[in-house]
Amino acid sequence: METSEQIHTEKEASAEGLPSLIRFISSEMDHDFDSIVNDHIKNQTAPAPESHFPSSSIMVSEFAAERESDRIRAVSISMPPSPKKVVFTDDTKDTPDSAFRSKDAGSNGNKKTRFYSQPMPTGTTAASGAPASGELPRNPRISKLKDKRYDSFKTFSGRLERQLSNLRGNKNQETEQESISQPSPELEINIPVDRYFDALEGPELDKLRASEESVLPEDKTWPFLLRFPISSFGIILGVSSQAIMWKALATSATTKFLHISLDVNLVLWCISVALMAIVSFTYALKIIFYFEAVRREYYHPIRVNFFFAPWIALLFLALGLPPTVYQNLPEALWYVLMTPFLCLELKIYGQWMSGGQRRLSKVANPSNHLSVVGNFVGSLLGATMGLKEGAIFFFAVGLAHYTVLFVTLYQRLPTNETLPKDLHPVFFLFVAAPSVASMAWANIQGSFDFGARIAYFIALFLYFSLAVRINFFRGFRFSLAWWAYTFPMTGAAIATIRYSNVVNTVVTKILVVILCTLSTLTVTALLVTTIIHAFVLRDLFPNDISIAISERRPKTHRRWYHHRRAGSTDIDEFLKYADSAEAKDIEAALSSIELTTSATKEVSQD
Repeated sequence: METSEQIHTEKEASAEGLPSLIRFISSEMDHDFDSIVNDHIKNQTAPAPESHFPSSSIMVSEFAAERESDRIRAVSISMPPSPKKVVFTDDTKDTPDSAFRSKDAGSNGNKKTRFYSQPMPTGTTAASGAPASGELPRNPRISKLKDKRYDSFKTFSGRLERQLSNLRGNKNQETEQESISQPSPELEINIPVDRYFDALEGPELDKLRASEESVLPEDKTWPFLLRFPISSFGIILGVSSQAIMWKALATSATTKFLHISLDVNLVLWCISVALMAIVSFTYALKIIFYFEAVRREYYHPIRVNFFFAPWIALLFLALGLPPTVYQNLPEALWYVLMTPFLCLELKIYGQWMSGGQRRLSKVANPSNHLSVVGNFVGSLLGATMGLKEGAIFFFAVGLAHYTVLFVTLYQRLPTNETLPKDLHPVFFLFVAAPSVASMAWANIQGSFDFGARIAYFIALFLYFSLAVRINFFRGFRFSLAWWAYTFPMTGAAIATIRYSNVVNTVVTKILVVILCTLSTLTVTALLVTTIIHAFVLRDLFPNDISIAISERRPKTHRRWYHHRRAGSTDIDEFLKYADSAEAKDIEAALSSIELTTSATKEVSQD
C-alpha cells in the first residue's frame, strides 16, 4: 500500500517538474525525518520504469559525482512544518542534489547514509560571505589598521609595514590598500616657492587659505612626528644662550658685585644638553619615518632658515661650556660644526644671488637672520679657540650677506607692506647679528676696538628702538618659533657685559643689569607659556598645515569673473581721480592702470 502511494507520488512529482525527494518529504513530514530519508533512498536505488528522463538523471548524477571533490560542505535547511505547495521554476537538471544523493546511494549499496537537518544560522550574510546590501563584509581587524592617508609622507617605514603585514598573512588587505598607501605623484615634485605664497597665509605662512585643500585630513590630529616642526630647536637657542649669559656674569670682572655662581651656568647648560638630545632625537625620527614632511619644510620660504638652528645651538653649547666640565675644546670640533653651515650657505646664498624663484627680494623675511647670524657665532667660537683665518672667513661672509639682508628688509622689497602684528617679535632678530658680530670681532682683534664698538652701538640702537614700542608686543598669539627670537636679547646683554669690561662705569653696569633682567624674564615667561600649552592646553604642536599643501593650484571655474574684477578695479581707480583738479593724479592713475595691465599679461603668458 505504501509502495503504491509512493509510486503515485513520484508520478505527480515528475508531472509537476519537482524532485521526488522534496515531494515525498512534503507529503510525509509527520513521520521521522531521518527514517523517511533512508527509506526513500533505498527505494530510489531500484530502477524507475515510469521515469520520463532516465538519461538526464544519469548525466546529472555523473556531473554531481565529479563535483564531489569540490564540494566543501553540504548545508541542509529546515523546511516549514506543514507546507501545502512548493513551486520551483527551475528544471530538475538545475538541482543536482537529488541526483547526487541517488548516485551516492547506488554506489554504496546497502550502506546507510544519515542526513541531519541543521537550523539556518542567524548571520546568513556573514556566514556565507555574500553581501546582502552590496557592501563588502567588514572585518573587525580592519579598524585596527593604521590610517593610510599619512603614508604619502612616509619613507621606508611604509614599505616595512607592508612587508610585516605580508609575513603575518595580511597580504590581501595590503593589496586593497596599495593604491592608498603609495605616495601620489605630486609629492615627488619640489614645490615652488610661489605655491607656498599662494596656498598659505599668516605671518609665518602656517595657515591654509580658504580656497585651498589640504592633502592631509584636517578633522583629526596627525601623528606626533608630522606635527613636530623644525622651529622646535628655537627652545634650545633660548636656553643655551642663557647659559652663556650667566657664565659671562659669573666670570666677568665688572659683575663681581652681583655674586653670581657658576652653578647657574652648569644647571642651564645641562638643561640645554638634555633639550638638545630630546629635540634632535625626535626630529631624527621624523627624518627617518616622514622624510617628505622634512623635505617640504626645507622648501618652505620661512622654515628653511630654521635648519641653521640646530647647528647654532651646538655652537652655543660649546660657548657656554662650564669651566668645571672642560677647559679647552679641540680645534677639530670647530671644523665639524662649521661644515654644515658652509653646505647650507652655499645652497641658500646661491639661491638668493641667482635671481630665480628664491631670490632674496622675493623670499626675504626677518627669519633670514638665522641663516646669517650663524656666521658670526662660528667666528666667535673659532676666535675663542685661537683660530684666525677660519674665523675671519665666516665673519666676512656673514658681514656681506647681513648688509644686503638688512637693506632688503628695511625697504620691505618683497611686498612693500608692514609686517603683521603676529610677526612683531621677529624684529629682535635685527639685534642678533650686530651684537654677536661685535664680540666676534673683539675676539679676532684681541680687544673691543672701534670696529667692535660700531657693531655693538648698532645693535644697541635697534634694541632701544624696539623696546620703546610697547604696542608692538601686545595682542598676538603664542608661537613655538618665538624661542628663536629670544636669543638676540640675550646676545645684546652678553655684548653689553663685554663692553662694560672696557668701559667700566655706573651707566654700563646699570645697563648690564637691565638687559640681563629683561632677557631672563622673557625666557622665563616663554618657558612657563610653553609648559602651559604643552601640558595644560595640549596645543603646543598643532597640525602643521604648512607642509600639507597640494603641489598644484586648485582649478578655478570662474576665471572670467576674476578678469572682470580686475578690469573693474582699474576703472574704479581711474574714476577715483577723474574729478580731481590735479592732473598728476590722473596721470598716476593711468600709469597704475598700465602697470596692472602689463602685469596681468605677463602672468597670463606664464
